Amino acid sequence: MIKSKIFFLFLTIYLVGYTTKGIAQTNAIKIQSTAVPFMLISPDARSGGMGNLSLGMTAEANDLFGNTAKLPYLNEPSGFLINYTPWLKDLGLTDVYLASAGYYKKVGQNSSFNSSLRFFSLGNIQFSDVNGTPTSEQRPSEFSYDFGFSTLVTDKLSVGVTLRYIHSKLVTGSFIGNAVDYRAGNTVAGDISIFYKQNEDLSGLHAGLLLSNLGGKISYTNVTKNKYFIPANIGLGVGYLTKLDYENSIEFGVDVNRLMVPASPDELASNYNELKDQYFSQSVISSWFNSFSNKYGMPLGESLKISAGAEYNYINRFYLRAGYYIDNNKNLGNMQYFTVGTSFQYQKSKFNISYLVPSGGGLTKNPLSNTLRFGSIFYF
Repeated sequence: MIKSKIFFLFLTIYLVGYTTKGIAQTNAIKIQSTAVPFMLISPDARSGGMGNLSLGMTAEANDLFGNTAKLPYLNEPSGFLINYTPWLKDLGLTDVYLASAGYYKKVGQNSSFNSSLRFFSLGNIQFSDVNGTPTSEQRPSEFSYDFGFSTLVTDKLSVGVTLRYIHSKLVTGSFIGNAVDYRAGNTVAGDISIFYKQNEDLSGLHAGLLLSNLGGKISYTNVTKNKYFIPANIGLGVGYLTKLDYENSIEFGVDVNRLMVPASPDELASNYNELKDQYFSQSVISSWFNSFSNKYGMPLGESLKISAGAEYNYINRFYLRAGYYIDNNKNLGNMQYFTVGTSFQYQKSKFNISYLVPSGGGLTKNPLSNTLRFGSIFYF
């Protein structure tokens, strides 16, 4: 019963497309809300061990989920990987999780193709009528499928492009007393990534830029007038690798991410209906630019998500990681947490593990608190 109530509330908020205000609230809340927020969850345990840090760090196979421009720098010609992340584990749920798999193949020394799949399961939901009588069960889920290509432009600069199909099935069918027919949402999007390295051996400074989820809006009902934005994002990362000796090295990095989505309309405003029409009538491209404006966007200090971390490497066989993540949006709980992680490689297989240190409480409690995340890479 608790599980059903939790997810019914979650789905209601999700389908509306923007968070409603609390009853006791007197000041307007300004937030950026999107459909398919699972696309913002870091799917791999390597970046998960460094506070979601990845954009400017040295290349690893899991970069096919992010900055694919780094893939041509991998030493192994091809690889297959899988990751598994439990979700809301602290609530005792076992069927809510994010799973991902991917494959890359280098073409010569300068280029690489990649493909990946992300699948987010929201578990089994029991629906009831107004009298509490069970009516039906559904299993909401979402997935995205990517196909990408990356190549070297110069000895120090590489680029990557990714095409993405997104499918989101939250609730299907119609309900008694409701004329709305709910259905799965579908859209397409793409990523553009850039990576720069200072030295041939990747020591010294390197940097990455990622424009992700640049694509169409998505709708969940037969009422197609109001379509919701997907989480378009711009991220910039820098890393610095220093080799302590032949066997040991350590790398530090910082990522800064920002959603390119306009803020939701203020429900407390006297002209709310007008603001709502303006919000939904924005084109996808104009919404990216509007997200930086004072009228539609978020204050800079509340819109940035920062990841900082470090990775120790022993002869490319054993790794230790730690990181810190901060989201300064005061209306979303000022999300902050530490992460730790490790991995080891045996022959042609690599195993990653990360752990999010418990943080927050109540509504600000992190969904990944007390959670181990796992990933494996198999090189060919």
